[in-house]
Amino acid sequence: MGATLMATTSILLCSGLAALISSTYSVKKPLNDTVYGAHGEFMVALKYVTLLTMFLFSFFCHSLSIRFINQVNILINTPQDPMSLVTPEYINEILEKGFILNTVGNRLFYTGLPILLWIFGPVLVFLCFLTMVPVLYNLDIVFTSGKGKMMEVKENSDFIV
Repeated sequence: MGATLMATTSILLCSGLAALISSTYSVKKPLNDTVYGAHGEFMVALKYVTLLTMFLFSFFCHSLSIRFINQVNILINTPQDPMSLVTPEYINEILEKGFILNTVGNRLFYTGLPILLWIFGPVLVFLCFLTMVPVLYNLDIVFTSGKGKMMEVKENSDFIV
């Protein structure tokens, strides 16, 4: 469900950005040239195209993740046959591919926020990265109480590595 929601959000943002890029209004230049950062015609186009590319790749990764996880849902119910190519290891490999693609898609989607702020200047991008790095770090690392051992947890999964 999460991958479907993120894929839908990514493609909706791509549609909005494509409409914004193709428009003739002055919305493309949100700030004047007195703010830090380049706001020339080429740089504004580069910023929007970069943002559009990030969301398109995020959509692509989430769509593939949905495909792999759906395939696992079908293959997990097949009876085990010694001559079959469908083994538990193969199903585990497909499931891991789905989770990795979901994680990559989420990272690309999260990277869209600093790219979006890049439109307004470099200071907001720097502040956004300063806050995003600790947040993303805390999403990936879980400290357990008790013995104080550190365990890494894959994002959006219940498997502890």
